[in-house]
Amino acid sequence: MQDDSADAAKSKLLLAVFERPPEVTGDTVNSALVITAESATSYPGLKTAADYLGPLTELTTSKGFKSEGDPYQFFVGTTPLVRADFVKNLGKITMHQSSLILLRKGFVLSFTFIAGTEDELDELIEKLSFGAAKP
Repeated sequence: MQDDSADAAKSKLLLAVFERPPEVTGDTVNSALVITAESATSYPGLKTAADYLGPLTELTTSKGFKSEGDPYQFFVGTTPLVRADFVKNLGKITMHQSSLILLRKGFVLSFTFIAGTEDELDELIEKLSFGAAKP
């Protein structure tokens, strides 16, 4: 989802995991997790994770997604994030995307999940945790 004009020194792709290689087409949505970090200084006036929702929504809707509901606070364990949900109709299937935003130590961390259904999306998000791995 990264804008092509983004400065590589201020924006980093930390992890991208796909159900199948991105170049392989299929009859279903290629479920994915993409984690990025961007310098908060790239967004003048950004003081909270919610302040990042304007640029995020603008970029996501420019890729054909529609916002689904209002953003809201979402907890991963005890860590509060901001969650924004989007959908994109692909004909016979619908792509669901949720982005969880965290502002820490001068960086905007974005955890973007993509799946073919809301249930699949929730299942992917439930696996996100911060801290020690669960037994």
